[in-house]
Amino acid sequence: MPPIDRSALVLANIRLIILRALAEEDNESLNDTILQVVLEQFGYSRSRDFIANELTWLEKEVGAVRTSHAGSAIIATLVDPGRDHVTRRRVLHGVQKPSKALDD
Repeated sequence: MPPIDRSALVLANIRLIILRALAEEDNESLNDTILQVVLEQFGYSRSRDFIANELTWLEKEVGAVRTSHAGSAIIATLVDPGRDHVTRRRVLHGVQKPSKALDD
């Protein structure tokens, strides 16, 4: 059995947390500072630079979010591929697959 790549698992989990946080918002958008707080609630203490890099990855590599800037803040908005991943209609490589809802 090959060794587990813990860093890849952590990144995939962080990416899922970001997408789920965006999906929970009425406008499906959050800024990088709020996402930093959300990640801390799940035990991930990461810098805004780290979050910016992950948002860029989610936008450029899998098309899950759209980003824009407001001053020094990065605003991430969920788009169809990210929404489809969170609702289990699509699987995005590099993003942890969401577990089934308890009421499924």
